[in-house]
Amino acid sequence: MIDLGRLRALHAVASYGTVLAAGEALHCTPSAVSQQLAKLERETGATLVEKDGRRLRLTEAGRMLAGHAERVLAGVDEAEAALAAHRDTVIGRLEVAAFATACRALLPYALHRLATEHPQLTTGLVEVSPHEGLEMLRRGHVDLAVLDDWPEVALRYPPGVTHVELGRDVGDLVVPDGHRLAAGREVRLTQLRDERWIAAKAGDICHEWLVRVVPGVRPDFHVGEFETQLTLIAAGLGIAVVPRLARPPLPAGVRVVPVRPVPARRVVVAWREASAARPAVPAAVAVLREAWRRRETS
Repeated sequence: MIDLGRLRALHAVASYGTVLAAGEALHCTPSAVSQQLAKLERETGATLVEKDGRRLRLTEAGRMLAGHAERVLAGVDEAEAALAAHRDTVIGRLEVAAFATACRALLPYALHRLATEHPQLTTGLVEVSPHEGLEMLRRGHVDLAVLDDWPEVALRYPPGVTHVELGRDVGDLVVPDGHRLAAGREVRLTQLRDERWIAAKAGDICHEWLVRVVPGVRPDFHVGEFETQLTLIAAGLGIAVVPRLARPPLPAGVRVVPVRPVPARRVVVAWREASAARPAVPAAVAVLREAWRRRETS
C-alpha cells in the first residue's frame, strides 16, 4: 500500500516545482521531502523524479502518480469533512484568506461571532490579493477565501472550488474640491483617461480593473490603502475610484461625482468542495453573510 505521507510529498513537488518550496508547504526540510520521494520510488518500483540541474523534474510516471495523488488527497479531505459533519460540532481550526478591505470591514465582526458561538473553533486570518487567496485555497493552505471580483477582470475559479456572492460593492469617483468635475455632472469613466489618477498598486486587481475600463490611463500615484488615496485627493493631487466597502468617512476637500457605467465589484466567499461538509465552513459563510447585511444596514 502506498504511504499517504509520501504521496503528499510527491503532490507538493508537483504543485510547487521545487523540493525547497514543497518542504516549506509541508513544514519540513527539503531533505525530508527527498527522503519521502526516495522511499516512494522504492515502494512503487518506479522512477518518479530525475535531476534537472539543481532542480528535480517529475518523470512521466511521476506526473501520472501525482495526478492520482491529487485525487486521493481530495478524497482524504472529503473523508475528514464527512467525519467532522458526523460529529456535528464546529471545532478545530479555520484558516481564512481575505483581501485588505474585507479584513477591515467584514472579518472582525465575522471572526468575533465565530469565537462567541463556537468556542471550540480557532481561526486564523491572512491578508492577500484575490489571486493569491484563490491559489492558497486551491493548495489547501486556507479553508475559506473572501475575494473581490470585478466583472471586467473576472477571477477564474479552479476546479473543485465553489463560491457564493456576499453582495455588490459600488465604487465612487472621488475628486478634489475645485476640480472641473466637482460640479457634480455625470461623467463616463472612458472620458477621464488624461486625468491625474490615484490608483492601487500595479498587479492589484483594482489596478487591473482601472486600466481595463479606462484604456490608455497611466496613473501618477500607486497607493494600496484607499484611506491614503482619499488624503491625496483632498490635497488636490488627483482623482480615484474608491469602493464604498473600503471608504471611511470622506475627508473635507473632496467630492463624489456620479459616473457611468457604475463601477461595482462582487464580494464573494469561496471554499473547496471537498470540505463543504465540514461544519465550520457553512458556519463561517453564515457569519460573513451576517457581517455583510449588518454593514449594508448601518
